[in-house]
Amino acid sequence: MNPFYEQVYAVVAQVPFARVISYGQIARLLGQPRGARQVGRAMRLCPDHLPWHRVVRADGSVAGGQYAPLRRAMLEAEGVPFLPDGRVDLARFGVRHLPPQSGGERSSEK
Repeated sequence: MNPFYEQVYAVVAQVPFARVISYGQIARLLGQPRGARQVGRAMRLCPDHLPWHRVVRADGSVAGGQYAPLRRAMLEAEGVPFLPDGRVDLARFGVRHLPPQSGGERSSEK
């Protein structure tokens, strides 16, 4: 497996229940500040046992094409409310910090 993808999945595994993280945040944590699209490619192959539904766009909107309604339902089941325009309030439900990743910037859980 691609080593970058493995790092992405390690970050995703740490996203707490009822919290979300953006593709760009993951990229920055891994020392790839312009790597949000690469994170998106990795997420298309994300193992099912990881909380893949907790990864959202930078504006809090849910990506996922045909899986977007499922993603939203899974987040709502965790107690994550959506704003009237369909986005997650990142100020309230976004992950602020996660444990440091090798090669990435320092961070710790919210």
